[in-house]
Amino acid sequence: MKYAFPLFSVLALAPLVLPGFHVTLLTEILIFALFAMSLDVQVGYARMFSFGHAAPYGVGAYVAAFALSSGNLPLPGAVLVAVIAVFILAIPIGWLCTRASGVAFAMLTLAFAQLAHAVIFKWNGLTGGSDGISGLLRNHGPWGFAGLESRQGYYWFTLAIVVGSAFLASKFVRSPMGTAIVAVRENEKRAVAIGYEPRRLRLAAFVISNTWAGLAGALHAGFLLFVSPELLHWTLSGYVIVAVVLGGAGTLIGPMIGATLMVVGGHQLSAVADSWPLFMGLLFIVVVVAAPNGLWGIKSSIANAIAVRKAGRLEVDHVAS
Repeated sequence: MKYAFPLFSVLALAPLVLPGFHVTLLTEILIFALFAMSLDVQVGYARMFSFGHAAPYGVGAYVAAFALSSGNLPLPGAVLVAVIAVFILAIPIGWLCTRASGVAFAMLTLAFAQLAHAVIFKWNGLTGGSDGISGLLRNHGPWGFAGLESRQGYYWFTLAIVVGSAFLASKFVRSPMGTAIVAVRENEKRAVAIGYEPRRLRLAAFVISNTWAGLAGALHAGFLLFVSPELLHWTLSGYVIVAVVLGGAGTLIGPMIGATLMVVGGHQLSAVADSWPLFMGLLFIVVVVAAPNGLWGIKSSIANAIAVRKAGRLEVDHVAS
């Protein structure tokens, strides 16, 4: 946390010194980082592996697109409507999915995601089918949000939301509910013995995780001003799982780092090689084998080793004195 303010300051000042392409790339990184962080609430803290996390992301994007194109809402209003819609939908879906666990839970999330993808793909009259919805505008609204039309303005808007979400997520995982979710993850029988209700806690983790994913999807719609059924495809769910595992599940910051590496690596490698996913796959294998706890786990391991060494030296000095 001690590095949070300097990092935020650097990111806030970035549009003032970077060219337009890099500002666009940073915006894309922030949105995908928020998406990865949302999945970490399920995977890292509740140990609920979802193969359908693209569903709330895509639904959030489409609801925001409808609000911008049909409702003529200002962009912040469209994002808020999308978040509320995803939150409401996540409750019954989560209630059904959390009746299962393990592989069955993962398959249920995948089934709901594929169902949502099929509906979006087939409902041509409303969703545009395979063509999606294009030509969206970042509406000003009666209160005036003209600054969001610019590349820099939208970047700062996204940065504020992502930073705020990361702060709230860190508070949530350290809250009584967050620690209860971790307790259920570690030992469900003991958690039940002391009065916790595992299914309710898993449902809470599912709904909160999906709501943040919907927020990321809404930001995606406002960013590209275009949505398509690909946003709900299972491949995107796999892509974000890789980001979480690569960065380090159960850390919040780790998946955001993994997402950054995935986006930057994809942009750089695709420019020099058509088979860039192969290189990303090899990198993923190396990290999983060499650092099972992810990239952020390497930092934590080094910090723990230094702390143990310092403690050992202090003990030696105390005995010598």
